[in-house]
Amino acid sequence: MPNSLRNLIKVTANTGYVPQQSKPDENYYVFFYTISIHNESDIPCQLLSRHWVIQDSNRKVEEVYGEGVIGEQPVIQPGAIYQYTSGAVLETEIGTMEGRYFMLKKSLEDDTQEFEISIPKFTLSVPRTIH
Repeated sequence: MPNSLRNLIKVTANTGYVPQQSKPDENYYVFFYTISIHNESDIPCQLLSRHWVIQDSNRKVEEVYGEGVIGEQPVIQPGAIYQYTSGAVLETEIGTMEGRYFMLKKSLEDDTQEFEISIPKFTLSVPRTIH
């Protein structure tokens, strides 16, 4: 798969803290993240699976593999943005997430090819924790 297609799928993340579900006295911090995947190519692409690397500030690492996202394996049309929200639980007030999506180029000529795109590292943080 040409690098150009990988470079035309843009991933961004917005995050937030969920204090109502968190229990700081028990080292239980709940965060949400909203991912936007923008297909800037001229080819439909399907998100098949994901691999997340989640790390808290104690350097505890959790890796998550799974099919699709939130129970879906969406086809993202050219120029379209697919967006979803999910969550993560950490034992610390700050952590990071990064990973990759495994995608499928959907071609009319039965020329389907798998490729992967990187999910840039983003921070999960309780407000006013980062100085």
